[in-house]
Amino acid sequence: MKSSRSRSRKNRNNRPSGGNVINRVFDSSGPEGKVRGTPQQIIDKYQQLHRDAVLSGDRVNAENFAQHAEHYLRLLAEAQREVEAKREEQERQNRERQAERDRERTERLKAQEAAAAGEAAKTAEADDANTTLVETPESKPEPKPRPKRKPRKPKAQQGDTGGAATDGKETSGPGGTDSNGDTTKAAE
Repeated sequence: MKSSRSRSRKNRNNRPSGGNVINRVFDSSGPEGKVRGTPQQIIDKYQQLHRDAVLSGDRVNAENFAQHAEHYLRLLAEAQREVEAKREEQERQNRERQAERDRERTERLKAQEAAAAGEAAKTAEADDANTTLVETPESKPEPKPRPKRKPRKPKAQQGDTGGAATDGKETSGPGGTDSNGDTTKAAE
């Protein structure tokens, strides 16, 4: 009885599935023996054998070599179509990803510009309200001219008291203050 281990080895030894057929090395068993190489090399070899058979007048072998060359030519053409289809699909996906990145970048720039504009407006308002910068003479606004004052009234002279003095202190009038700053009552 065979072990499952040997069966699994047999499965692994099968021809690899998929892969790059264009560069893979094939062994071809043709009428002239084995031909080994990539599909293009095998095609070239069978076409050379076909020409040699035609020149020697062996029509059967010439047809056989032509069919072998055609087989590998079809195999190579199909592999190249698959590679081209994959490449086109990859390019399409790359274009879509690039378009998405461009859209995201545009949205991000618009958002940054809007945020910067809002930030600038807030900053301008904040700067007007309270600034942390030191004012320089150039940045100070021009001072507003002060309103002109009314001329002062002349002070009352000492001989003109306008009332009677009670305790030798001068008063400025009824219910006023004397020269020491004390409040006095008016005489009745």
